[in-house]
Amino acid sequence: MKKYLNLFNFQQKVDYKTEILSGLTVALALVPEAIAFALIPGFSPLTGLYAAFVLCLITSIFGGRPGMISGATGAVAVVFIGLILELKRNFPGIEPETILNYVFATVIVAGVLQIAVGLLRLGKFIRLVPQPVMFGFVNGLAIIIFMAQFPNFYQKGTDTLLPTAPFLTMLGLALLTMLIIWGLPKLTKAVPSSLVAIVVVSAIVIGFGVDTLTVAGIMGEGESIKGGFPPLTIPQIPLTFASLMIILPYAAIVAGVGLIESLLTLNIIDEITETRGSGNKECVAQGTANIFSGFLSGMGGCAMIGQSLINVSAGARARLSGITAAIMLLVFIMFGSSLIERLPMAALVGLMFMVAIGTFEWASFKTFRKMPNSDVVVMVLVTLITAITHNLAIAVLLGVIISALAYSWENAKRIRARKRIDENGIKHYEIYGPLFFGSTTLFGEKFDVQNDPDEVIIDFKESRIADMSGIEALNKITQRYAKVGKKVHLRHLSKDCIRLLENAEEIIDVNVLEDPTYKVMVDKVKKKGNDDLKNPYEIWGL
Repeated sequence: MKKYLNLFNFQQKVDYKTEILSGLTVALALVPEAIAFALIPGFSPLTGLYAAFVLCLITSIFGGRPGMISGATGAVAVVFIGLILELKRNFPGIEPETILNYVFATVIVAGVLQIAVGLLRLGKFIRLVPQPVMFGFVNGLAIIIFMAQFPNFYQKGTDTLLPTAPFLTMLGLALLTMLIIWGLPKLTKAVPSSLVAIVVVSAIVIGFGVDTLTVAGIMGEGESIKGGFPPLTIPQIPLTFASLMIILPYAAIVAGVGLIESLLTLNIIDEITETRGSGNKECVAQGTANIFSGFLSGMGGCAMIGQSLINVSAGARARLSGITAAIMLLVFIMFGSSLIERLPMAALVGLMFMVAIGTFEWASFKTFRKMPNSDVVVMVLVTLITAITHNLAIAVLLGVIISALAYSWENAKRIRARKRIDENGIKHYEIYGPLFFGSTTLFGEKFDVQNDPDEVIIDFKESRIADMSGIEALNKITQRYAKVGKKVHLRHLSKDCIRLLENAEEIIDVNVLEDPTYKVMVDKVKKKGNDDLKNPYEIWGL
């Protein structure tokens, strides 16, 4: 039994009251977002709620980050808009039920891809995301959360603000919610302030009959969150290569977006809780959850940074809070729909406003004068792309690419060569800085082939050859010296450089000579009958 408790991290000390109350708060916050995200591609609210239940439950039990909350998300929902448009182009007059079958199949395939990423242990590549990209991602996400609340202040389906009285009512209740969330922890931390705020504002609205937007008001006419246990659904689509080619690109996007958002959220929660989660384990859990979601009438999803921050801010650190949130969400669907539909959106809007404020990295402004200009540009760019496009995966990937290019450019300028002629008339080039694709041009400009003496030593003691472009640059230099009848010696090649040279032998003619530690090339030169190299150690006076 202890073995299985350790597997699920149940052995840690759990504050049951905090975990359960936090889970209840998260469940309340999941409802309107799951509904809103389901409506983006035109699905039923229950499609989003079922996905939120399945994802939250499975990832809470099996995920790599206790305390992190998963559910239906906008980043994944947006992908289905493209899928639906393609289905309508390929199959004019396609029925909504058939479209849903394709969506469920896409979610299942995406889950398989995510499991494959976890089993191949590729989750560790999230470490390649630089800190400026993290700042930009978090700040952009905070702006998205903040802006996503504004439609509640407009008349439904229009760009017109609510009339003055309803607008002020909504704003006042939202501000009251924010005030309670901000002020209550200064008095007591016995219960989560966000839960108290939702209860108090809901009691005022329901008790005094305040006319304001409720959860029921964001749904379509005649729609409800009332339902049963998620029904088992076997996607009814043709099992053909053509069908696979339709859903595979969108499944890959869903898998990629889901994992990027989940792993970045995991890193953020790691920093807040000062603990370390398992990225590969989370990948497998996300994939498993999406497969179950597809078979249980859910639209799929990933980690939710807003709800995760609500959870950890309330003090939750174990898996119980997420399990509680999932179970309570199912209870709401099956038994408490009439009560949940009466909750005022103002309370949930105020809660999400506070989440957005807490999510934003305000400290990033202080780094503007301390960070390199390239990092500032990356951070601002990722923030803007995230906020404008809502495509978190593209924003992060562009940020990583730009950071990598900026890093390569900076390192390319660091290649240097100290030059001296010793007492024997041999010219030494002491190279320092990395030799890679970005620095090969500058490397080639360091040598004066025509005017150099007949014997040259290129010393890599303070440098290393990082890739095949560096090998090719080295090959070109040795060839240039060979054409004018001059001898080149390479010295202090690192082990990884030697390995690259060995790999390059059949591709290019690498003129590597006289490195006493490089036995393969020494043997190669001996075979050519170079009498000067019968004892390569003599060349260095060893």
